[in-house]
Amino acid sequence: MGKIRIALVGVGNCASSLVQGIEYYKDKSPEEAIGLMNWELGGYLPSDIEVVAAFDVDVRKVGKDIAEAIFEKPNCTTVFCSNVPKAGVHVSMGCVLDGVASHMTDYSDERSFLPSDDAEPTQREIVEILKKSGTDVLINYLPVGSEEAARFYAECALEAGVALVNCMPVFIVSDPAFSKRFEDRGLPMVGDDIKAQLGATITHRTLTDLFAKRGVKLERTYQLNTGGNTDFLNMLNRDRLVSKKKSKTEAVQSVAAVRMHDDDIHVGPSDYVAWQNDNKVCFLRMEGKLFGDVPMNIELRLSVEDSPNSAGVSIDAIRCAKVALDRGVGGVLLSPSAYFMKHPPEQITDDEAYTRTREFISADRER
Repeated sequence: MGKIRIALVGVGNCASSLVQGIEYYKDKSPEEAIGLMNWELGGYLPSDIEVVAAFDVDVRKVGKDIAEAIFEKPNCTTVFCSNVPKAGVHVSMGCVLDGVASHMTDYSDERSFLPSDDAEPTQREIVEILKKSGTDVLINYLPVGSEEAARFYAECALEAGVALVNCMPVFIVSDPAFSKRFEDRGLPMVGDDIKAQLGATITHRTLTDLFAKRGVKLERTYQLNTGGNTDFLNMLNRDRLVSKKKSKTEAVQSVAAVRMHDDDIHVGPSDYVAWQNDNKVCFLRMEGKLFGDVPMNIELRLSVEDSPNSAGVSIDAIRCAKVALDRGVGGVLLSPSAYFMKHPPEQITDDEAYTRTREFISADRER
């Protein structure tokens, strides 16, 4: 089947886990491949994914081989594969735009971004890198709140003729105007805002769906998350959280039996705890009424390493995008988007999304 050539926008913790994972599973057998939803997908193995281009703005990463850059500060995720070989692919200077929040300068260099003073490339230069590298799929790992930057790189993908997997909460794939342009170019899209393999939102959705199916009225719920990576530090600026909160909240509301009043649901980041590093802790509470209006509640604490949790889903979203490219299918991949992302254009239950995605992979469903 050949390789899947990807370009990374943002070489942070999520990119680090993805690149480590590609190498980690390279010599594994299907029986040893713990942590994958799919060993083979559309004829592609995890090891068929190859990074051919990468963009970042941090002085500690720009110019370095991707195999070195993924371990540079402020990255702090678990190193589960330290022997990533040099790829001969060096991180290119990206465009800052709104990708770096001003409050990040209030923290130590080890914790925050340290923008390079290299000249920022033009859109034409980025497009040229994508074309020259033979990129098939561009992966957007920009920080939350990078609205302008996310749209800039989506435009680059369109001009370069590559597929897009939008892992962050800027609503590009769910924007009808953008999705129409990708469809007209015959370029697949998967997005928006990646759902972790087993994270806070997917757990919250599953329990909400369970309440609905078992006839339990969900009256109030919250999801509070803490972490110590740059994502949580970046989100201390609440102005950057508008789309993130909407994405996470809608992911839960969409599977509730009855839509909850805004005052009765709170879903979103709570605070930055530096010593947690890439560990994310979710505190979840759900209050409801059983048979006879008898009250009940659930309280749950979930602790996960945030970025490997994301990479386990990215690796399948990437392969679905390439399968669509191979089949000549452009535009939004509705089934993979609903299964892999928090804010897809079409919200359906995870059970149905799983079934539809299996049908897409087996070519029984176009999208």
